[in-house]
Amino acid sequence: MAPKLPGSVEELRAAGNQSFRNGQFAEAATLYSRALRMLQAQGSLDPEKESVLFSNRAACHLKDGNCVDCIKDCTSALALVPFSMKPLLRRASAYEALEKYPLAYVDYVTVLQIDDSVTSALEGSSRMTRALMDSFGSEWRLKLPSIPLVPVSAQKRWECLPSENRKETAKSKSKETTTAKSRVPSAGDMERARVLKEEGNELVKKGNHKQAIEKYSESLWFSNVESATYSNRALCHLVLKQYKEAVKDCTEALRLDGRNVKAFYRRAQAYKALKDYTSSFADINSLLQIEPRNGPAQKLRQEVNRSLN
Repeated sequence: MAPKLPGSVEELRAAGNQSFRNGQFAEAATLYSRALRMLQAQGSLDPEKESVLFSNRAACHLKDGNCVDCIKDCTSALALVPFSMKPLLRRASAYEALEKYPLAYVDYVTVLQIDDSVTSALEGSSRMTRALMDSFGSEWRLKLPSIPLVPVSAQKRWECLPSENRKETAKSKSKETTTAKSRVPSAGDMERARVLKEEGNELVKKGNHKQAIEKYSESLWFSNVESATYSNRALCHLVLKQYKEAVKDCTEALRLDGRNVKAFYRRAQAYKALKDYTSSFADINSLLQIEPRNGPAQKLRQEVNRSLN
């Protein structure tokens, strides 16, 4: 008896997923196409479901090396549900394969605005930075199209993912950190890190703290041996009220330079905001041992001391 053919959009999508897992990418693309036609014929008002089908079909095209159709499908998916990470990442990969590095860079960086721990986007943006610097030199940023500003609603969307996806994100972040720490930066890497750090500093002066975090993160990918880059990124996290991230960056800064006064002060501020007054007080005291006349630290110690008492 012949197997029953899929008869609904969900069945077609499930069959496509199975074919994709089996490495039958052309067959999967055909099944996703049938599901799309059926969904559109029904006049469905479910843009998310339609977007997923376009994104899934794009993955098939990417696996088969059909980058042009992959880009078309990803663009269709993003028109339906803007700032979806999977189509952004797939389109970035397709642009990169076609050596359209400015466009790939924009998509990778857009993903990092949504979730700055996505390893493939971190590595992709770094690859594109190197390729663009090699092609255009220090003026490479002038060759970029405008980078869209991701709304807060899309930046928070990943937090609503199922728990297994959040675990995978945490795993990716750990892997990214381990990879960065295991790298020995070359002289070229050190120079790129310096340039990116300075660009981050300029963004801070303009009040663009989210974009500055991206620059400091890129800088640290090339070279993670400068304490000031971590303490500068910690300042951005403080401004954005991302206190736990600020503590982590200050801790890393102090691991590299145990006399980094700014790192002690910013970690004390972050601990105070987290109501960990004991740790905050300890950091202020460590700072004042280095700079006994530091006015802001003396004032902060008084504030924290009142909270302790």
